[in-house]
This record gives sequence, C-alpha cells and structure tokens, in this order.
Amino acid sequence: MSSLLQNDVDKRSVAAAFEKAAATYDDHDFLQREVAARAMERLDFVALQVRRVLDLGSGTGRCAGALARRYRRASVLQCDLAWGMLERARSGASKFFSRQDYVCADVEQLPLIDDAFDLAFANLSLQWCVDLGRAFREIHRVLEPGGLVLFTTFGPDTLKELRDAWAQISNSPHVHRFFDMHDIGDVLVSSGFAEPVMETEYITVQYKDLITLMRDLKGIGASNSAIDRGRGLLGRRTLKALIDAYESCRDKGKLPATYEVIYGHAWAVDVPARDRDAGVHSFPLERLRRR
Repeated sequence: MSSLLQNDVDKRSVAAAFEKAAATYDDHDFLQREVAARAMERLDFVALQVRRVLDLGSGTGRCAGALARRYRRASVLQCDLAWGMLERARSGASKFFSRQDYVCADVEQLPLIDDAFDLAFANLSLQWCVDLGRAFREIHRVLEPGGLVLFTTFGPDTLKELRDAWAQISNSPHVHRFFDMHDIGDVLVSSGFAEPVMETEYITVQYKDLITLMRDLKGIGASNSAIDRGRGLLGRRTLKALIDAYESCRDKGKLPATYEVIYGHAWAVDVPARDRDAGVHSFPLERLRRR
C-alpha cells in the first residue's frame, strides 16, 4: 500500500549530506533544538508509562539525552540514517550506566521487532522520507498498542523566500518539498494511528545575508536531495543572481527565513487489516488547528 505523500528524494544523497554535516551539526542546529524543546513540552500533558523510547532521526543525540533525562528508567534507542551522526552521539554520551543504544537505519525500513516501544519521537526528520505513509506504518508496527508517536516536521511555507528567489533564476527544484498539515494528518490515520492532534506555527529566523542562511542549512545537512535536482557547484554568477533575488525580501535590515513547523502526535491502536485497507477514517476537525 503506497502513500499519496511521496517525495522524489535521493536517500543516498540525504545520508551523505548528514554524514558530512555530523561534525558541524551542533554549531547550526539552533532551530532544531528550539522545535524539539517545544515538542517535548507536549509530553507534560500525556499520561504514558514509558519503558522503551525510539528516537528517529536522532542526529547527534541532543533529543535522546533529553528523553533519557525525562524518562530515567527507560531505555532509548537512537536511530539515524547517517552513521556519522550516531558516532557523534555515542562519543558524547555517558560511558557509565547508559541506557542508550544506536542503530543506523531508515525509518521507512526499520530493522526492529514489532511492538517494541512505548514512545516514538521524531524531530524534524520525517520530511526526508520518500513515502511518509510507509514511514508511519513502520512506526506503528514497532510501537506497542497504546504507544505514542510524537513528531515535528516542516510545512509547505518553509523557506518560501528562498524558494521564490530560486524560482526567479532557475526552473529546477532547489528547495525541498514539504507536505501540508492536513495531508499528514490523513496519512497518519490511514497508517493505523488514532486521535491525532496536529498544530502548526511559524518561526521566522532573521539573517544578515543569504550566505549565512546557506551556511546554516549546509551545516545541518539540509541540502537539496531531489532526484531531479541540478548537478554541479553553484557558480558565482548564479549565486549573485540568487542573492539579488533574495534581497527583495529584506525587511528592517534583515533577511527573513520562514519555517512552518508542524507538531503532531497520535496513538498506536490495533486496527483490523480490512479497516486499514478501506481507506476511510474520521477524526474531529478541532484536532487540526493552526497557531
């Protein structure tokens, strides 16, 4: 069963970009840290006995460390597509009485047994999936009935200024494609989850120039990984044209970079195969809301 939410993403390119960024990630992940902190605040209002946690797209281990401190008796498994990220995480973790383990794997093909975790957490990683429905079905499979998935991802207005600037000078895709909150909610439910709660908020980061923004994106491994992306290095003439196009966005001396952040959580329930395949699901409209 395929999902309607599919990206033409080159997974090898994604893995290579994050592998290369492992050494610089912690110097540029200010947005990821802020979003993770806001996401984890939602756990304050969730009654859940947590023994085993799965951190998907765990990066250099900041979220895993926070989850381990929150659930001190729980084991935490860090899962990332890039082995370099896991090595950084492991080198920074406590060497004594650690309850953290590591696996290099793709969320769309988890090498994990069924019903293994109480909580799955994914902070700004699901946007790199080729098939989001497949990823959610894998997460549902490894969660025990009654388990919780809590995730964040980016919505379609993310980096709209950069996308518009590129559109003025090139016909090729240069900014990643992001999915709408309502579509993500639909796929979440069709993947077997119940009682989804979805929210969005906009975060605007201000930059002195475009080069600084591009350094931050490269520093966290957020490169253009579309299969039909343009190849080759960015030439001086193209870079100048891009800078000139982006300058039209300058406001009060700063260049804005908009991020549409989507927060979601839902519960894993046993759903008969015939009901999943029917593709008909319902949930309250008030559970989908925007900030």
